[in-house]
Amino acid sequence: MELRGRRALVTGAGVRLGRVLAHALLRRGVAVAIHYNRSEHGARQTAIEGEAMGGTVALLQADLSDAAQAEALAGRAAAALGGLDILVNSAAVMERRPLAEITPADWDRTLDLNLRGAFFVAKGAAAAMGEAGGAIVNMADLAAFERWTGYPAHVISKAGVIAMTEVLAKALAPRVRVNAIAPGAVLLPDDWDAVSADHLSATTPLGRLGSPTDVVAAAMYLLEQDFVTGETLIVDGGRRIR
Repeated sequence: MELRGRRALVTGAGVRLGRVLAHALLRRGVAVAIHYNRSEHGARQTAIEGEAMGGTVALLQADLSDAAQAEALAGRAAAALGGLDILVNSAAVMERRPLAEITPADWDRTLDLNLRGAFFVAKGAAAAMGEAGGAIVNMADLAAFERWTGYPAHVISKAGVIAMTEVLAKALAPRVRVNAIAPGAVLLPDDWDAVSADHLSATTPLGRLGSPTDVVAAAMYLLEQDFVTGETLIVDGGRRIR
């Protein structure tokens, strides 16, 4: 896929990886619908920076834990941009809740956004792309391949994202390609300290942390290569094989 001139929806584009990915697409000449729920300030800053690059942007608010809002979002993006070619499903929550402490509300909050929301955004995007088709990149997590007992709902939700990616890739082929990225330590939680970061570096086979640009490179590969679908690209410096 040639990216310049395409139209993309990036969910969770007001913060963290979503914001970085939105900027990366804008720099490549893609018009971007910037989705946010509560991070309006960050989303507006993303839009301001995108316009400063000469890019075309649209701001869209939606609560993706509401399935109806999630499914409608891509149609709104297509209306704002004149069509839709790309979806980057980045919106997610990651909360530490050990098994003994997790409540049904904790479970629902994580699964409703990370998995159900992502599914219905993708369903809506496939419809909005029409016969011309397009590409979807879902943000999974290294957690999908590991068993982080402090984050059971997050682990399960991201394992579900990988299964969802494969199901959608098969169901939507050949019109829409669907892939996922499973980042490792490329952008640490805000409340982690230097000791935690040093430990991750020391226990990563490549001996360092990654960066958001590593995820951007993976996303651009998955968008541009037309013969790849149903895959999850792990970007973790080798942590899975440590």
